[in-house]
Amino acid sequence: MQQPQVLIFDSGVGGLSVAQCVHQRLPACALHYLADNAFFPYGEQPEDLLIERCVRLIQKYLQRHTIDLVVIACNTASTVVLPHLRAAISQPVVGVVPAIKPAAALSRNRRIGLLATPATVRRPYLEQLIGDFASDCEITRVGEPVLVRWIEEWVAGKSLPEQELALLLRPFGAADVDTVVLGCTHYPLITEALQRACPSVSDWVDSGEAIARRTADLLGPAASAPVAPASVQAHFTGPLPAALGAFMARIGLPPVALSSDTPEAC
Repeated sequence: MQQPQVLIFDSGVGGLSVAQCVHQRLPACALHYLADNAFFPYGEQPEDLLIERCVRLIQKYLQRHTIDLVVIACNTASTVVLPHLRAAISQPVVGVVPAIKPAAALSRNRRIGLLATPATVRRPYLEQLIGDFASDCEITRVGEPVLVRWIEEWVAGKSLPEQELALLLRPFGAADVDTVVLGCTHYPLITEALQRACPSVSDWVDSGEAIARRTADLLGPAASAPVAPASVQAHFTGPLPAALGAFMARIGLPPVALSSDTPEAC
């Protein structure tokens, strides 16, 4: 039986939260992590450029590696690129959607917070999710561009500015929010810091487990039966973040082979 190969794609280190969930559910899978940090952050990029770049990078990676399934572990890329990528490749593709539905099921006072990038906060598909699953809820949105940069720097060894983080989350306390949707895959990496910064929130909800379940469904039984030691290959289109290997080990990912490549070499 061949070891399933899963490609997880993001603009930076945020998709590692998804890789962590996939590995926990499917320890038999070999993970490939492709981060386009040379073009980070995606939320500030024109949509036509994102479509062309993401499809090209992933196609080139698939030409060089045998991959069974692709996970787009980025809210912006999932919103913009997913239909174009599915039309361009034969492998199944799993995208990420803000966890509005499970948050609505958890909320007791029907006051939900959304912590996301400005690009995600203003996407029309978010309004559709709210209308479909949380129309009876009051939604407080915090779209802050600096948070993903703080997390990228934190993974590289810099301290999180927790006082500034607490100020950023103040709208949730003011609105008596009891459940917050983590609408960017970077954010679950700092859940403990978020809990300290805003202790009045009971539940912080992300999409990692849902993505892992969907990946398991698509791969089938082969993904659950270990045939070789799990491994991770991580490729970055820009400079490798400092201390990345140590951070990945700290969140429970298996030994990793790291490389920093030009987009054409991935």
